[in-house]
Amino acid sequence: MDKLREFFRQLPDQNIIQITLSNTRDSGEASKVKLRPVLIKGRACFQETLYRGAQVFHTNLEREELEERLTGYMERLFRQAQVSCACLEASVLVSKKGAVSIKTRRKDQAPAPLPDMSHDRSKRYILPEGEPVDFLVSLGVQTPEGKVVRAKYDKFRQINRYLEFIEDVLEKLPADRPIRIVDFGCGKSYLTFGMYYYLNRLQGRDIQVTGLDLKADVISRCGELARQLRYDGLRFQQGDISEFRDAEKVDMVVSLHACDKATDYALEKAVKWGADVILAVPCCQHELNGQIQCGELAPILRYGVIKERVAALITDALRADLLEEKGYDVQILEFIDMEHTPKNLMIRAVKSDAMRPGSAWARKSEDLARTMEFLHVDPALKELLYEEDHH
Repeated sequence: MDKLREFFRQLPDQNIIQITLSNTRDSGEASKVKLRPVLIKGRACFQETLYRGAQVFHTNLEREELEERLTGYMERLFRQAQVSCACLEASVLVSKKGAVSIKTRRKDQAPAPLPDMSHDRSKRYILPEGEPVDFLVSLGVQTPEGKVVRAKYDKFRQINRYLEFIEDVLEKLPADRPIRIVDFGCGKSYLTFGMYYYLNRLQGRDIQVTGLDLKADVISRCGELARQLRYDGLRFQQGDISEFRDAEKVDMVVSLHACDKATDYALEKAVKWGADVILAVPCCQHELNGQIQCGELAPILRYGVIKERVAALITDALRADLLEEKGYDVQILEFIDMEHTPKNLMIRAVKSDAMRPGSAWARKSEDLARTMEFLHVDPALKELLYEEDHH
């Protein structure tokens, strides 16, 4: 670990912006740790934020303590560190056998502004304001100087929120080989470019991303921009989600704004590929709206707009339950969405490594079946996931 210790010893001289430790060996002790510089009573130090389950713990460290703290964490608890400094990005990996790999990249552009070191500060984005990012400039979200265009500020916030969702599951993605990602219904691809920039440029990960969309002109424009930006691991392909066959193993599947049952086709493919991570923001959930028949709920569902919204919520809840049946830990989260409604729901599913007691899961499956029978609904995703059982 001498190589690691020497690297961490020199870090404070690089104007640290943030350090993130992840890929834990023991989630009971900590799932993730972040460190950033702060000023407390005029004295420069580092604030450590440790995440343990639903709890968050803060500790302030002196500059002299940083090297020992980071080295100790990497020796016994974490296998990955991502370092962002004013002029430097670095990725540190520790293999299961203890081998240390350090990849550094100097920032070609002008040095980033030093971080806001105030102890109580407003939210800091993963892509900071005032620091030009190539794809944001090309897509008109930022000026060449890094200023966020006023009319695009909601899009800027949306991209950053999306990257936070990815940051939370980073340790679930492979660190020892290229990460294979498919983005279904990528559209204009603001978020696709953001995902690539974050994982490849900021996190130093080797990734291969395929963006799929039906519109030929959109695919052509996105492909040209990827070439201009030299995002070599990002390609775009025209096609329909239900007919996509160009993959055998995928680590993460993204489906943002896939309309109605197109989301179900995306989720089906993710499950059958054994994807470790699924991020889906469904829209236009029409299918169950035409199916629901429930006498007990008739007084509520007679209002068209209410029935439409209830059906959409039920659709996504059943999708989450069906993914859990297939071995995923699932959350439904609120996501800033500019395309259809002010806020949409994201289904975030992460493949679980935990053993699931058979009797408990049998009861959950029975409860789910009773709910669908009560509502007289037969979701497309159930048919897609279990179609083999019907033959």
